[in-house]
Amino acid sequence: MADISQFRFPTDIRFGVGGRCELAEFARKYKVSRPLLVTDSGLLKTEAFELLEEQMNIIWPGAFARFTDVHPNPTDRDVEGALSAYLEGKCDGVVGLGGGSALDAARALRLKVAFPDAELMEMPFNELGQLVPMCAIPTTAGTGSEVGRSSVITIQKMGRKAIFGAQPLMAEMAILDPELTVGLPSNLTASTGMDAMTHAIEALVCTVFHPMCDAIALEAIRMVWLYLPRAYSNGTDIEARGMMQVAAAMGAVAFQKDLGAAHSLSHPLSSEFGIQHGLANAICLTPVMKYNKEVSAAQYARVAQCFGINTFDMSESEAAEKAIEAIQDLNKRIGIPKSLSEVGIKEDQLEMLAKKAFEDPCHPSNPRPCTEQDLLMLYKEAF
Repeated sequence: MADISQFRFPTDIRFGVGGRCELAEFARKYKVSRPLLVTDSGLLKTEAFELLEEQMNIIWPGAFARFTDVHPNPTDRDVEGALSAYLEGKCDGVVGLGGGSALDAARALRLKVAFPDAELMEMPFNELGQLVPMCAIPTTAGTGSEVGRSSVITIQKMGRKAIFGAQPLMAEMAILDPELTVGLPSNLTASTGMDAMTHAIEALVCTVFHPMCDAIALEAIRMVWLYLPRAYSNGTDIEARGMMQVAAAMGAVAFQKDLGAAHSLSHPLSSEFGIQHGLANAICLTPVMKYNKEVSAAQYARVAQCFGINTFDMSESEAAEKAIEAIQDLNKRIGIPKSLSEVGIKEDQLEMLAKKAFEDPCHPSNPRPCTEQDLLMLYKEAF
């Protein structure tokens, strides 16, 4: 306790069926008269997009612009394209709609609006003031990007993902409307849900001191365990959809602590081979939990309790093993592939991936330190 810790939970979150109507309050409170809607092309033919666009036409009739070219793993070129649309549309605010990719691109756009001539890797973060207002509206329940303060963007000339984080990047408002996630396909429901689970578990065991986030992480873990199978098996289960949205946001609040090795393993799987981020996390999570068990058994025992496992007569190590087995069982129940080989990764690619994973900024806060060889070993375990 000799070091000073800072705890902050500032996001204005509006939650409930039909919550998209709260965009009117966003417009009023932040004096947004012509927003840019940032999303990806995959959403254009969905009911979620239709519902949101209908609401925006009520609030800003004929007075909002669109950028719909965000890639599944957003790049710096996506952000440049969004900036062009923002300037051409003479916009004064941002509405991000989609999963983590669209919301990350929308958040990074605000940096470019503030410093249009600077490349993302050269942003003067120490000079950031109030950015243009943003409302974040997720259509998945996994990344929690709507409450995040960071964007993960692939810098194409570097060939890897970079994380940009600062307090001013947080959205002024987040809207969690379960109706906007009803149409999410079952495979994406599964992978994005396991993204939320991975966020919460990695946040719980990472080395940063933040007991408030620990408590939030444990409740998020419990909620994902209860509601993800329901949302996966019945996409119209509005309660399950809503509770998964809340759990995803809680997971992201928790990982303001930091993350761990599973994310370092998953990031290059996405940037190099386009594997959906939550899916990559789901496959890598249990090998990392096994690796961490000797130092994180006490926390993993608490995870087992969140799963309803009676740990009364178990040692912490035994309870931790039960938690790992439960995650494996959950993955199986919701159709997550068991290995990297099943999603197209080749064994001769693992060394390159390990090198990139070691460059990633997430593993330094893993509870058990990782060398490049350790990360290669974990890839082989997941393979």
